[in-house]
Amino acid sequence: MRAVLCKEWGGPEKLVIDDVPSPAIREGAVRIAVKAMGINFADLLLIAGQYQEKPAFPFTPGMEAAGTVAEVGAGVRGVKPGDRVMALTGTGAYAEEVVVDAQRVLPIPANMDFPSAAAFPVTYGTSHVALESRARLQPGEWLLVTGAAGGVGLTAVEIGKVMGARVIACAGSAEKLAIAQQYGAEHLIDYSREDIRERVKAITGGRGADVIYDPVGGDAFDASLRSIAWGGRIIIIGFASGRIPQVAANILLVKNVDLIGFYWGSYSARNPALIRDSYAKLLRWFEEGKLKPHISHQFGLQDVAQALEMLRQRKSTGKVVMTTKNP
Repeated sequence: MRAVLCKEWGGPEKLVIDDVPSPAIREGAVRIAVKAMGINFADLLLIAGQYQEKPAFPFTPGMEAAGTVAEVGAGVRGVKPGDRVMALTGTGAYAEEVVVDAQRVLPIPANMDFPSAAAFPVTYGTSHVALESRARLQPGEWLLVTGAAGGVGLTAVEIGKVMGARVIACAGSAEKLAIAQQYGAEHLIDYSREDIRERVKAITGGRGADVIYDPVGGDAFDASLRSIAWGGRIIIIGFASGRIPQVAANILLVKNVDLIGFYWGSYSARNPALIRDSYAKLLRWFEEGKLKPHISHQFGLQDVAQALEMLRQRKSTGKVVMTTKNP
C-alpha cells in the first residue's frame, strides 16, 4: 500500500510517500481501506518533533480517517467488513490502509460522505468536550472564539451556537469572518485592524466574554484575557500563533477567572466513556442538520506536503482533507 512516511523531524517537505507492507490485523482491531483523511495542526507539530508524543521513525502521521472496513480482528463485535466508518487513529491515517482498535471506530451516518467523515472526529470532538465538559458553556453566555475560521475554531463557533451561546468570532480577515458568520457567529472582530478588548466591551455592553476558546495563543490570548467577564473561563486549546503566552496572574485573581488547560487527545485513554457520549451527541446533531463540516481544500495523498503547507501558512478555513484512490 502507499503511505506517507516521516523519517526525520522537520516540515512537510521532509515527508516521503512510499510503498510499504499493509499493517497486520490484531485482536480487537479493525482494518480500514482509507477513502479520506483529515489534516490537523497537531500533525505539523508531530512531524516537527514538537508534539506531546514522539513516535519512533519511520512513522505515518495522521490522526483521523474515514473509509470502509476491510477486515476485523478476533473478538470484534458490532463492526463488519463493508461498513462505512470514521476512526481516531492517533497516527497512521495518511495511508491507503490503517489498523485501529475497534473502540476508536465509529459508524458514519448515511447522509455523511467520506471527506466530511474524515474532517469530523478531531475538531468536533475537541470543541464539544472543551465547551461542554471543561468550560461548562451555558445558553445565553457570551462565547469568544479566536482563530474562528480554522479547524477547531470554526467547530467551536458552530457548536457554541447549537448550545445556545452568543458567539463572537475573531479572525484575521473579512473573508474568514464571513465563513464564521455562516456557521453561527453573531458578532465579528477582525483582529488585523480592530482592538479585541474594545470591541468585546462594546458588543457585550461592558460585561466581557463569559467563555473564551483560544487555539491561537500569542497576542490574541493577551487581548482575550483582558476581554473576559468577571467569573469567566478561558480554555486553552493550542498555540497556532507560535507563541505560548505568559499569564498575568493578577487578572485571574481580580476577575475570579478560571484558566483551563485542555488536551483532548488524552481523553481516549483516561475517559473513553466521555468521548463516546460526546460523539453520540455530535453525530445526532449532524443527522439533524445542525452541524456541517466545512472543507476548504481537498488534495490527493500524493500532495501531502502541499496540503500541510496550506495549513501551516493559515491559508485554509475549516478543514483540509486528503483522499486516496481506493475504490
